[in-house]
Amino acid sequence: QNDTMVLSSWLSSCRRGLLRNTTMALPTVQMRGMASKKHKKVLKMAKGYRGAAHKTYSMAMNRVEKALQYAYRDRKVRRRDFRVEWIQSINAATRQYSWSYSKFIPALHSSGSLLNRKALAVLASHEPFSFKALIDVLELQKQQKNMDSTTQSS
Repeated sequence: QNDTMVLSSWLSSCRRGLLRNTTMALPTVQMRGMASKKHKKVLKMAKGYRGAAHKTYSMAMNRVEKALQYAYRDRKVRRRDFRVEWIQSINAATRQYSWSYSKFIPALHSSGSLLNRKALAVLASHEPFSFKALIDVLELQKQQKNMDSTTQSS
């Protein structure tokens, strides 16, 4: 009972402002639930932006929305850029064996191969002997087609 009197007098003095440097050990009540969570999420995504764009919700919302649009667009561009790089490496590898990319790909598809451009680029750069074997197979098929077409015409 003596402890409760000391605690109640301490709380009343805190409320009156007599003890300014002490903090009250009362639980805080959060009034705004969902709106604060949404705002915090947007402001967290806007971290590092210049000016008021990382402080105020409305400006941060605009910048974050635009950043997400850029991210969506650039994911497509990244795939496009990788495809260009694969084509360039395949073209460089095929030209070593006097083939061009534009003749290599149709011959590869007509042979029934299921290798995509990414796999071909890895094969061309890391496994040159395997790529050479693939070229040899295509050359044999090309020679067989030429022989078949000459025997049918005569």
